[in-house]
Amino acid sequence: MSNFLAVATVTASLRRMLQGVVSADVNGATVTTVRPTESGSGLPQTGVNVFLFQVNPNPELRNEDLPTRRSGGGVMQRPTAALDLHYLFSFYGDQGTLEPQRLLASVVRTLHARPTLTRDMIRDTLADPAFAFLAGSDLDAESELVRFVPLNFQLQELSQLWTGMFQKSEYALSVAYRASVVLLTAEERTAPALPVREWRFLVDTLKQPEITALDAGSPAAPLVLGATVRLRGRRLMGRALTRVRLAGQEIVPSVLSDDEIRFELSSAVLDVGPLRPGVQAVQVVHPTLFGDPPEPRAGVESNVAALVLRPRITAAETGPVTVKGGKASATLTVTWEPLVGPRQKAYVLLNTIAGSAQAAAYSFLVPPRADDAEDANVSLAGIVPGVYLVRLQVDGAESPLDVDTDPASPTFGRFIGPVIDLTGGTLGEGKA
Repeated sequence: MSNFLAVATVTASLRRMLQGVVSADVNGATVTTVRPTESGSGLPQTGVNVFLFQVNPNPELRNEDLPTRRSGGGVMQRPTAALDLHYLFSFYGDQGTLEPQRLLASVVRTLHARPTLTRDMIRDTLADPAFAFLAGSDLDAESELVRFVPLNFQLQELSQLWTGMFQKSEYALSVAYRASVVLLTAEERTAPALPVREWRFLVDTLKQPEITALDAGSPAAPLVLGATVRLRGRRLMGRALTRVRLAGQEIVPSVLSDDEIRFELSSAVLDVGPLRPGVQAVQVVHPTLFGDPPEPRAGVESNVAALVLRPRITAAETGPVTVKGGKASATLTVTWEPLVGPRQKAYVLLNTIAGSAQAAAYSFLVPPRADDAEDANVSLAGIVPGVYLVRLQVDGAESPLDVDTDPASPTFGRFIGPVIDLTGGTLGEGKA
């Protein structure tokens, strides 16, 4: 990598190389490195002027060293700027003997035959007393050699360069070249790392788990808090460890085999606080044990399965029920678990219980919430008086209804709760 003297070293080396060539080809020719001006001050009577007129980032290497710092701000590697230098060669001399053209051909021939600035050429330049101001340049130690490539400038581009940059300067026969690439490296030093004391390798055969089905032990059982989740699939058991990833947590399964995993949705197994009703992503992960002592490291992961967590109503109560014009109205206070987020859309669903004289169904939007909530007051209106089953729907996931499991009961196998009484005969009140 090169220090701040690299650009000037390229220009000086180029000047020194061409000086020996053009003076041999055209008697008395010299090489200068000044800006072409109207007065011609510093320009040679016979010779070549080398002018650096543009510097661009090298497109191939400009982002090669990113990032250069660690998260704590320490230098990870020395920042390096990759540059392309654009030079204009203008030629002066007696037009009668075509000296500018002879000089042009001499320069083009030389740069075509020797397009690379070698380390020996740079060292010779640095050893020349005429370039003592470049002492300390380390361009000769650079890993990338600088190469000169001609630029295909059209007459219009050359004209714009002379009339725009040099303004009233008299045009001289010119060609342009690009020198690429020059690497400028910051002086900052990286913190030395300790040597590697021992190499360790872990070779393992990939055994990616696959989830094919997910339920609560049976397809009909609801997935609510407290339920046992059953994952079925292939290659579910890892060689060392097996974990289930849910809501950003890794769960240790209670039942584990190659084709089935079970775990509980309870606070004994995971933090249920982040869980919300609706679709949750589930994955089986196989961490790898590595190190001394062995520590879990990232391993293979299964496909993502969708766990639809259903809300559960824990209480449903109504205030005074008003019946007017054959329609009932009341305020329903409903409590549920888990918490419902402020951006989730929730509805209260009402259906008349089996055996009612008139079947009816209603849907009411739960009022918006400013924060996570476990209950809400919902205004009910325009309802046919009767006893209703209550459900909560959150982002498409519906709370389950209670089923009568007593074979001796007249309502065996039917939905029996939670219910609210909206007949209006007495204070309508129902609890889950």
